[in-house]
Amino acid sequence: MIRARFAPSPTGFLHVGSARTALFNWLFARHEKGEFLLRIEDTDAVRSKPEFLDEILASLKWLGLAWDGEVEFQSKRLERYRTLAEKLLSEGAAYPEGQAILFKVTPGEVIRLEDLVHGAIEVNTLEIKDQVLIKSDGMPTYNFACVVDDSDFKITHVIRGDDHISNSPKQLLLYRALKLTPPKFAHIPLILGTDRSRLSKRHGATNLNDYQKLGYLPEAVVNFLALLGWSPGDDREILSLDELIKTFDLAKVGKTGAIFDLKKFSWMNSQYLKAASLETLLPLVQQALKERGWWKESLDPVWMAEVVQLYKDRAETVEDLCRQAQGLFTDEVPYDEEAVRLRLKLPGTAQRLTAFADRLEKLPAWDAAAIESACRGLADELKAKAAELIHPARVAVTGRSVGPSLFHVLAVAGRDRALRRLRLAAGSLAA
Repeated sequence: MIRARFAPSPTGFLHVGSARTALFNWLFARHEKGEFLLRIEDTDAVRSKPEFLDEILASLKWLGLAWDGEVEFQSKRLERYRTLAEKLLSEGAAYPEGQAILFKVTPGEVIRLEDLVHGAIEVNTLEIKDQVLIKSDGMPTYNFACVVDDSDFKITHVIRGDDHISNSPKQLLLYRALKLTPPKFAHIPLILGTDRSRLSKRHGATNLNDYQKLGYLPEAVVNFLALLGWSPGDDREILSLDELIKTFDLAKVGKTGAIFDLKKFSWMNSQYLKAASLETLLPLVQQALKERGWWKESLDPVWMAEVVQLYKDRAETVEDLCRQAQGLFTDEVPYDEEAVRLRLKLPGTAQRLTAFADRLEKLPAWDAAAIESACRGLADELKAKAAELIHPARVAVTGRSVGPSLFHVLAVAGRDRALRRLRLAAGSLAA
């Protein structure tokens, strides 16, 4: 049976590169109807923190990457590592150095690796120094623990980043010395920024939970990460999880770095946001409003749904949706200074806003169609363009110069709030 694994260290929050590695392993295992195991490499007692572990597990669950069986912890397997290190010591393949144990590397040998992505890779052991197996503090090194664990848990395929290519020949030496069968290796391209340097904070958020807080949907994150270094072989960009599982193939993983394009990521999330149900979005919007101090327990859930429905087709993230709709959620109008300058501070604006408010106040029905009819009728009477009412009214009510249809915005804002803000803006201009 095919068995893949993800082995994070709980020394920090889950990086998008690590999340992509977890996803590729998970997709491969599910495509092959195999198993996906989770191993926690927590032998760094100083840097490993429970809060990092909790975040990693929560992020994997948020993405929908369920693992098979129990989570394994390297910190619980220290005796196993020491036993095998001492075996190599007794066989003369390793030697002590103080409290540490080192593996002897014979110089001048060519180690050949058949990588499933890069093909044949050859390394001369002249480039590899003797390898530490057990450090002086009693903890195993990464390469040694990795070999022992992957063998013990019958891992058939190791899928990890290109930065581990240099580790594979070292591990192959240990597999041979321990008389163990090595897995197949696939080293996937690193994720790069748009300047083709390694992804870092200067390119934007690098931790998965940052994107979760910004309001990216898990389905969009999975879709975007899957296409970083892999392609289904056609022009499709929006793929469901089932489609990803069906089409994922290591043979279609590229050899060169994958570009993390935040604009494309945000566009992709916008597509999922448009398709998302209100049932999915409302709790996310509520949480985002709470974090910004804009939430009130008195907010009507039916009205909330109307606001979300109005703005979700224009937003890239949940945070973006809340920011665009801020003027409806807050008591204070969040005026954009540029919008005020361009739309409100024009000759005759105060008079037009007052006339618009007076006309709207007389409407027997408060809906988008009635509001639009009143607006266009007033514009004709004033011998003005409808835009001369629409643009300043939008800024007066929402504080922004752009947004959904003004008539729908006013309908959702409600008669009292709309009239109050129109008169407030007109009064401040006339003062």
